[in-house]
Amino acid sequence: MLNGKDLILATKKYAKDCPRSSWTHTLTTLTLLLIALSGTIIAPFLLLKIVSSIFSGLLVIRFFIIFHDFQHHAILRNNKVADVIMTFFGIYILTPPSIWKRSHDYHHQHNSKLFSADIGSYPIVTKSRYLSMTNKERLGYLAIRHPLTILFGYFSMFIWGMCIRSFLSSPKKHMDSLAALFLHAAIAFSAWYFLGFEGWLLSVFIPFFIGHAIGAYLFYAQHNFPGVMFRTRCGWTYEGAALESSSYMKMSPFMQWCTGNIGYHHIHHLNCRIPFYALPKAMREIPELQQAKTTSLKWKDIWGCLRLKVWDPEAQQMIGYREIYAELPVMAYSATQVD
Repeated sequence: MLNGKDLILATKKYAKDCPRSSWTHTLTTLTLLLIALSGTIIAPFLLLKIVSSIFSGLLVIRFFIIFHDFQHHAILRNNKVADVIMTFFGIYILTPPSIWKRSHDYHHQHNSKLFSADIGSYPIVTKSRYLSMTNKERLGYLAIRHPLTILFGYFSMFIWGMCIRSFLSSPKKHMDSLAALFLHAAIAFSAWYFLGFEGWLLSVFIPFFIGHAIGAYLFYAQHNFPGVMFRTRCGWTYEGAALESSSYMKMSPFMQWCTGNIGYHHIHHLNCRIPFYALPKAMREIPELQQAKTTSLKWKDIWGCLRLKVWDPEAQQMIGYREIYAELPVMAYSATQVD
């Protein structure tokens, strides 16, 4: 049985970029995205325009994963043409490369580590910490993790979090955040002015809304699922965080394609240099990677992830509202008896 560093070493042979494959995936996805966006405008029937709009949103996710792998130096490393394409896409999709890379690299180095900053991650607090919070602190914490915040990730995570907040925090470091906001505003205004409300809705709003909502949920569920583990710094290991705190999300072949195999998230966290198209092969050929903790896009599993709020160190699991407050009446009664 491989474990620890031996398991990481076993994945190294899959962490090799095949430029031909990388360019094929990049250019075909980009072409399909441009065709789908064009279809939202020139398709002869409204139904076809709507289908094109929805498919555009799914292709945004797929190209985002390609962008994500490029930022990890898993594909097309040091390629100037690819750098131009990815930089433009990052700005277009409201994910400026400067803030995305910094926050995402931090996330990989501190995944599932208790009491660390929540840079690039959804915040996690323990049950006792949550109960000691003020009402205002609880509201802020729960608001970030609320299903509506995830659903409206277009506004909450990307326009506000990735762009406005990053620029306000350090304008000189994140000028690309301002560029993203200006470009997005220009695209939205132009679409509304030249194509009308329907054109803006189908070519801009729906693709961005779908892409960002699904992306925000995927990022949430891959580290907030039943069975996830969180550890303090002294008990934390990189490989442990990958296998115990990152899920394998089961999806249909179509959704695996649309999400660029990001469902194999435990393998990605074990070795982020593995290109997205090599992740399934790594899982097939390394038995230890097949014992992953799983979730899916079924409604039952989605609710199972969204209901989780805080980490309970005693139970060693994430819990929801019911578990958080279950013992409080008993504790309060016991306290009055003692008094």
